Amino acid sequence: MGLTETLSKPGEMFGDMFQVATLDNVVQWGQSFSLWPYPFATACCGIEYMSTACADYDIARFGAERPSFSPRQADMILVLGTITYKMAPVLRQIYDQLAEPKFVISVGACASSGGMFHTYGVLQGVDRILPVDVYVPGCPPRPEAILDALVKLQKKVQTQGLEARRQEVMKKIQEINERNKPLVVA
Repeated sequence: MGLTETLSKPGEMFGDMFQVATLDNVVQWGQSFSLWPYPFATACCGIEYMSTACADYDIARFGAERPSFSPRQADMILVLGTITYKMAPVLRQIYDQLAEPKFVISVGACASSGGMFHTYGVLQGVDRILPVDVYVPGCPPRPEAILDALVKLQKKVQTQGLEARRQEVMKKIQEINERNKPLVVA
């Protein structure tokens, strides 16, 4: 087995001595286990997130134990609860200030679809203003569901390269902008 053949199989273990990996794989692995969340909590889903961060569920096992309340020091935003149209521009501004690559988890029925609040003042899904990566169902969702969403996001980060991530986000934002164009009647 030559060196060229060995390096063409990243992730393969060679005994207890070493493992071959590409630099991209190592960086993606590191990113996936150091996601710093910005919790945008507006309702009861925020309480469920707080219990997820406590000792019983311990979100620290997944590398997301440091909630950052500065968008410039976070790379993942957790939208927890009902979002009104007055809050939407603030949420979008916070998303724009997140560090690249940035990720969005929509937690609960209210953030994902407006929940039971089908009114003129409530945004009917945060995906109308942000490119959502993972949806967490429930009203309110259990802490296990939030941890499951975090694990799914980690798998996505590990498998998706930076350029593929950038292309995906640009496509989603373009779709959001097309959907939100004002209707012009001639």
